[in-house]
Amino acid sequence: MDIYNAKEIVNKYIDNPSINKDEEFLLLEALEYLIKETNETKWMVMLGGHHYSNKNYELALKYYELAYISGDKWAAEGLGYIWYYGRCCEKDYKKAFEYYTKAADNGNIRSSIKVADMYKNGYYVEKDYDKYCDIIERTYYIIKDSSYLNEPLPEVFSRLARIRKSQERYEEAVSLYLEAIDYLSNRVKYYPFFGDMNTLKWMIEDLYTMIEIDKYSIGLFDLYYLLKKPCSISFKYLDKKYIVRSEKEENDIAIEFNNKWYRGLDDFFLSAIIDNKKLPTIYDELYDFIIEEE
Repeated sequence: MDIYNAKEIVNKYIDNPSINKDEEFLLLEALEYLIKETNETKWMVMLGGHHYSNKNYELALKYYELAYISGDKWAAEGLGYIWYYGRCCEKDYKKAFEYYTKAADNGNIRSSIKVADMYKNGYYVEKDYDKYCDIIERTYYIIKDSSYLNEPLPEVFSRLARIRKSQERYEEAVSLYLEAIDYLSNRVKYYPFFGDMNTLKWMIEDLYTMIEIDKYSIGLFDLYYLLKKPCSISFKYLDKKYIVRSEKEENDIAIEFNNKWYRGLDDFFLSAIIDNKKLPTIYDELYDFIIEEE
Protein backbone atom coordinates (compact mmCIF):
# COMPACT_ATOMS: atom_id res chain seq x y z
CA MET A 1 0.00 0.00 0.00
CA ASP A 2 1.13 3.56 -0.71
CA ILE A 3 -0.40 6.95 0.14
CA TYR A 4 -2.19 7.24 -3.20
CA ASN A 5 -3.83 3.81 -2.88
CA ALA A 6 -4.75 4.44 0.76
CA LYS A 7 -6.52 7.69 -0.18
CA GLU A 8 -8.39 5.89 -2.96
CA ILE A 9 -9.66 3.29 -0.49
CA VAL A 10 -10.75 5.98 1.98
CA ASN A 11 -12.60 7.95 -0.70
CA LYS A 12 -14.35 4.79 -1.87
CA TYR A 13 -15.52 3.42 1.47
CA ILE A 14 -15.66 6.12 4.17
CA ASP A 15 -19.29 7.17 3.55
CA ASN A 16 -20.57 3.91 2.09
CA PRO A 17 -23.57 2.64 4.13
CA SER A 18 -23.35 -0.86 2.63
CA ILE A 19 -19.68 -1.47 3.39
CA ASN A 20 -18.97 -5.12 4.22
CA LYS A 21 -16.47 -6.52 6.72
CA ASP A 22 -13.69 -7.00 4.16
CA GLU A 23 -14.14 -3.45 2.86
CA GLU A 24 -14.18 -2.08 6.40
CA PHE A 25 -10.91 -3.90 7.12
CA LEU A 26 -9.37 -2.21 4.07
CA LEU A 27 -10.72 1.17 5.17
CA LEU A 28 -9.31 0.86 8.68
CA GLU A 29 -5.98 -0.35 7.33
CA ALA A 30 -5.83 2.59 4.89
CA LEU A 31 -6.63 5.17 7.56
CA GLU A 32 -4.10 3.76 9.99
CA TYR A 33 -1.51 3.74 7.19
CA LEU A 34 -2.21 7.40 6.36
CA ILE A 35 -1.93 8.38 10.02
CA LYS A 36 1.41 6.63 10.32
CA GLU A 37 2.86 7.92 7.05
CA THR A 38 1.53 11.49 6.99
CA ASN A 39 0.73 12.31 10.64
CA GLU A 40 -2.10 14.48 9.28
CA THR A 41 -4.80 14.98 11.89
CA LYS A 42 -7.68 14.81 9.39
CA TRP A 43 -7.12 11.05 9.08
CA MET A 44 -7.18 10.71 12.87
CA VAL A 45 -10.49 12.57 13.08
CA MET A 46 -11.89 10.52 10.20
CA LEU A 47 -10.92 7.25 11.88
CA GLY A 48 -12.32 8.46 15.19
CA GLY A 49 -15.57 9.39 13.45
CA HIS A 50 -15.81 5.96 11.80
CA HIS A 51 -15.37 4.23 15.14
CA TYR A 52 -17.91 6.58 16.76
CA SER A 53 -20.50 5.80 14.07
CA ASN A 54 -19.97 2.10 14.72
CA LYS A 55 -20.26 2.63 18.50
CA ASN A 56 -16.62 1.69 19.12
CA TYR A 57 -16.35 4.60 21.49
CA GLU A 58 -13.04 3.77 23.19
CA LEU A 59 -11.30 3.72 19.82
CA ALA A 60 -13.11 6.91 18.83
CA LEU A 61 -11.80 8.57 21.99
CA LYS A 62 -8.27 7.37 21.24
CA TYR A 63 -8.13 8.91 17.78
CA TYR A 64 -9.98 12.11 18.69
CA GLU A 65 -7.51 12.69 21.53
CA LEU A 66 -4.56 11.92 19.25
CA ALA A 67 -5.82 14.49 16.74
CA TYR A 68 -6.54 17.08 19.44
CA ILE A 69 -3.10 16.75 21.00
CA SER A 70 -1.64 17.08 17.51
CA GLY A 71 -3.36 20.43 17.06
CA ASP A 72 -6.46 19.58 15.04
CA LYS A 73 -9.11 22.28 15.43
CA TRP A 74 -12.08 19.97 14.71
CA ALA A 75 -11.21 17.08 17.03
CA ALA A 76 -12.64 18.99 20.00
CA GLU A 77 -16.14 18.41 18.62
CA GLY A 78 -15.72 14.64 18.75
CA LEU A 79 -14.35 14.81 22.28
CA GLY A 80 -17.30 16.98 23.27
CA TYR A 81 -19.70 14.26 22.12
CA ILE A 82 -17.74 11.55 23.93
CA TRP A 83 -17.96 13.37 27.27
CA TYR A 84 -21.44 14.89 26.80
CA TYR A 85 -23.05 11.49 26.30
CA GLY A 86 -20.61 9.49 28.43
CA ARG A 87 -19.98 7.18 25.50
CA CYS A 88 -17.20 5.13 27.06
CA CYS A 89 -17.02 6.62 30.53
CA GLU A 90 -19.03 8.71 32.96
CA LYS A 91 -20.63 11.84 31.56
CA ASP A 92 -18.48 14.90 32.25
CA TYR A 93 -20.31 18.08 31.31
CA LYS A 94 -17.38 20.27 32.34
CA LYS A 95 -15.10 18.58 29.81
CA ALA A 96 -17.89 18.52 27.22
CA PHE A 97 -18.53 22.26 27.61
CA GLU A 98 -14.83 23.06 27.34
CA TYR A 99 -14.35 20.96 24.21
CA TYR A 100 -17.55 22.19 22.57
CA THR A 101 -16.64 25.80 23.34
CA LYS A 102 -13.17 25.29 21.87
CA ALA A 103 -14.64 23.84 18.68
CA ALA A 104 -17.34 26.53 18.50
CA ASP A 105 -14.67 29.23 18.78
CA ASN A 106 -13.03 27.59 15.74
CA GLY A 107 -16.26 27.99 13.77
CA ASN A 108 -17.77 24.54 14.33
CA ILE A 109 -21.57 24.99 14.08
CA ARG A 110 -22.42 21.59 15.58
CA SER A 111 -20.46 22.49 18.68
CA SER A 112 -22.19 25.88 18.88
CA ILE A 113 -25.49 23.98 18.92
CA LYS A 114 -24.32 21.76 21.77
CA VAL A 115 -23.12 24.77 23.76
CA ALA A 116 -26.61 26.21 23.28
CA ASP A 117 -28.15 22.93 24.50
CA MET A 118 -26.02 23.06 27.63
CA TYR A 119 -27.32 26.53 28.44
CA LYS A 120 -30.87 25.33 27.81
CA ASN A 121 -30.50 22.29 30.08
CA GLY A 122 -28.20 23.78 32.69
CA TYR A 123 -25.45 21.23 32.12
CA TYR A 124 -22.31 22.53 33.88
CA VAL A 125 -23.51 26.12 33.30
CA GLU A 126 -26.50 27.94 34.74
CA LYS A 127 -29.71 27.50 32.77
CA ASP A 128 -30.14 30.39 30.36
CA TYR A 129 -32.94 29.89 27.86
CA ASP A 130 -32.48 33.35 26.35
CA LYS A 131 -28.83 32.56 25.60
CA TYR A 132 -29.89 29.23 24.08
CA CYS A 133 -32.36 31.01 21.78
CA ASP A 134 -29.79 33.65 20.85
CA ILE A 135 -27.20 31.06 19.80
CA ILE A 136 -29.75 29.09 17.74
CA GLU A 137 -31.06 32.26 16.06
CA ARG A 138 -27.51 33.28 15.13
CA THR A 139 -26.54 29.84 13.80
CA TYR A 140 -29.74 29.77 11.73
CA TYR A 141 -28.57 32.77 9.69
CA ILE A 142 -25.16 31.19 9.21
CA ILE A 143 -26.50 27.81 8.06
CA LYS A 144 -29.87 28.55 6.40
CA ASP A 145 -28.63 28.51 2.79
CA SER A 146 -26.46 25.41 3.17
CA SER A 147 -26.78 22.63 0.59
CA TYR A 148 -23.99 20.30 1.77
CA LEU A 149 -25.69 17.33 3.45
CA ASN A 150 -23.21 17.05 6.32
CA GLU A 151 -23.83 20.62 7.41
CA PRO A 152 -25.99 20.77 10.57
CA LEU A 153 -28.96 22.54 8.98
CA PRO A 154 -31.55 20.03 10.33
CA GLU A 155 -30.07 20.27 13.82
CA VAL A 156 -30.40 24.07 13.78
CA PHE A 157 -33.79 24.18 12.03
CA SER A 158 -35.34 21.61 14.37
CA ARG A 159 -34.27 23.57 17.44
CA LEU A 160 -35.54 26.82 15.97
CA ALA A 161 -38.81 25.05 15.11
CA ARG A 162 -39.27 24.14 18.77
CA ILE A 163 -38.53 27.74 19.74
CA ARG A 164 -41.13 28.99 17.25
CA LYS A 165 -43.62 26.42 18.54
CA SER A 166 -43.13 27.70 22.10
CA GLN A 167 -43.77 31.21 20.75
CA GLU A 168 -47.00 29.89 19.13
CA ARG A 169 -45.62 30.74 15.69
CA TYR A 170 -46.84 27.40 14.39
CA GLU A 171 -46.71 28.09 10.67
CA GLU A 172 -43.02 28.97 10.90
CA ALA A 173 -42.36 25.94 13.10
CA VAL A 174 -44.01 23.58 10.61
CA SER A 175 -42.10 25.11 7.70
CA LEU A 176 -38.79 24.72 9.52
CA TYR A 177 -39.56 21.10 10.41
CA LEU A 178 -40.55 20.20 6.85
CA GLU A 179 -37.33 21.65 5.44
CA ALA A 180 -35.24 19.96 8.13
CA ILE A 181 -36.93 16.58 7.56
CA ASP A 182 -36.37 16.78 3.81
CA TYR A 183 -32.72 17.73 4.29
CA LEU A 184 -32.04 15.02 6.85
CA SER A 185 -33.88 12.38 4.80
CA ASN A 186 -31.42 13.01 1.99
CA ARG A 187 -28.50 12.73 4.39
CA VAL A 188 -29.53 9.36 5.81
CA LYS A 189 -30.07 8.06 2.28
CA TYR A 190 -26.29 8.02 1.94
CA TYR A 191 -25.46 7.08 5.52
CA PRO A 192 -28.22 6.06 7.99
CA PHE A 193 -26.35 7.08 11.16
CA PHE A 194 -28.30 6.22 14.32
CA GLY A 195 -28.03 9.77 15.68
CA ASP A 196 -29.57 11.25 12.53
CA MET A 197 -32.31 8.63 12.57
CA ASN A 198 -33.18 9.62 16.15
CA THR A 199 -33.35 13.27 15.12
CA LEU A 200 -35.70 12.37 12.27
CA LYS A 201 -37.93 10.47 14.68
CA TRP A 202 -38.15 13.36 17.13
CA MET A 203 -38.91 15.86 14.37
CA ILE A 204 -41.67 13.70 12.87
CA GLU A 205 -43.25 13.17 16.29
CA ASP A 206 -43.24 16.90 17.09
CA LEU A 207 -44.41 17.93 13.62
CA TYR A 208 -47.60 15.91 14.00
CA THR A 209 -48.48 17.61 17.25
CA MET A 210 -49.13 20.71 15.12
CA ILE A 211 -50.64 19.32 11.90
CA GLU A 212 -52.70 16.33 10.84
CA ILE A 213 -50.91 13.68 8.81
CA ASP A 214 -52.00 13.52 5.19
CA LYS A 215 -52.80 9.84 4.73
CA TYR A 216 -52.69 10.24 0.95
CA SER A 217 -49.07 11.40 0.80
CA ILE A 218 -47.30 9.19 3.33
CA GLY A 219 -43.56 8.62 3.08
CA LEU A 220 -41.25 6.16 4.82
CA PHE A 221 -40.34 8.39 7.74
CA ASP A 222 -43.98 9.13 8.53
CA LEU A 223 -44.03 5.54 9.82
CA TYR A 224 -42.18 6.86 12.87
CA TYR A 225 -45.53 8.40 13.77
CA LEU A 226 -47.98 5.87 12.34
CA LEU A 227 -46.36 2.70 13.69
CA LYS A 228 -46.47 3.96 17.27
CA LYS A 229 -49.97 2.49 17.38
CA PRO A 230 -51.02 -0.98 16.16
CA CYS A 231 -51.62 -0.80 12.43
CA SER A 232 -50.78 -2.34 9.08
CA ILE A 233 -49.29 -0.28 6.24
CA SER A 234 -48.46 -1.36 2.71
CA PHE A 235 -46.12 0.24 0.19
CA LYS A 236 -44.41 -0.64 -3.05
CA TYR A 237 -40.83 -0.91 -4.23
CA LEU A 238 -40.04 -1.77 -7.85
CA ASP A 239 -43.72 -2.69 -8.34
CA LYS A 240 -43.65 -5.24 -5.52
CA LYS A 241 -45.95 -4.77 -2.54
CA TYR A 242 -44.64 -4.93 1.03
CA ILE A 243 -46.52 -4.77 4.32
CA VAL A 244 -45.26 -3.55 7.67
CA ARG A 245 -47.30 -4.25 10.78
CA SER A 246 -46.98 -2.98 14.34
CA GLU A 247 -48.52 -4.36 17.50
CA LYS A 248 -48.31 -3.63 21.20
CA GLU A 249 -45.79 -5.63 23.20
CA GLU A 250 -45.84 -4.75 26.90
CA ASN A 251 -44.51 -1.16 27.08
CA ASP A 252 -43.18 -1.05 23.54
CA ILE A 253 -44.11 -1.71 19.91
CA ALA A 254 -43.09 -4.83 17.99
CA ILE A 255 -42.87 -4.50 14.23
CA GLU A 256 -43.17 -7.22 11.60
CA PHE A 257 -41.76 -6.68 8.13
CA ASN A 258 -40.70 -9.10 5.40
CA ASN A 259 -41.22 -12.12 7.70
CA LYS A 260 -39.01 -10.68 10.41
CA TRP A 261 -39.80 -9.09 13.77
CA TYR A 262 -38.11 -5.93 15.05
CA ARG A 263 -37.96 -4.66 18.62
CA GLY A 264 -39.41 -1.21 18.23
CA LEU A 265 -39.16 1.66 15.77
CA ASP A 266 -35.43 2.22 16.10
CA ASP A 267 -34.60 -1.40 15.37
CA PHE A 268 -36.93 -1.42 12.37
CA PHE A 269 -35.58 1.76 10.78
CA LEU A 270 -31.94 0.85 11.36
CA SER A 271 -32.13 -2.82 10.41
CA ALA A 272 -35.01 -3.54 8.01
CA ILE A 273 -33.89 -4.25 4.45
CA ILE A 274 -35.20 -4.94 0.96
CA ASP A 275 -32.81 -6.63 -1.47
CA ASN A 276 -29.98 -6.07 1.04
CA LYS A 277 -30.68 -2.33 1.07
CA LYS A 278 -31.59 -0.55 4.28
CA LEU A 279 -34.94 1.19 3.94
CA PRO A 280 -33.64 4.75 4.60
CA THR A 281 -31.20 4.39 1.69
CA ILE A 282 -34.10 3.82 -0.72
CA TYR A 283 -36.73 5.95 1.01
CA ASP A 284 -37.40 8.03 -2.12
CA GLU A 285 -37.97 4.87 -4.20
CA LEU A 286 -40.78 3.59 -1.96
CA TYR A 287 -44.29 4.61 -3.00
CA ASP A 288 -48.05 3.97 -2.73
CA PHE A 289 -48.13 3.92 1.07
CA ILE A 290 -51.58 2.84 2.22
CA ILE A 291 -52.88 2.36 5.75
CA GLU A 292 -54.46 -1.05 5.45
CA GLU A 293 -55.69 -1.44 9.01
CA GLU A 294 -55.71 0.65 12.21
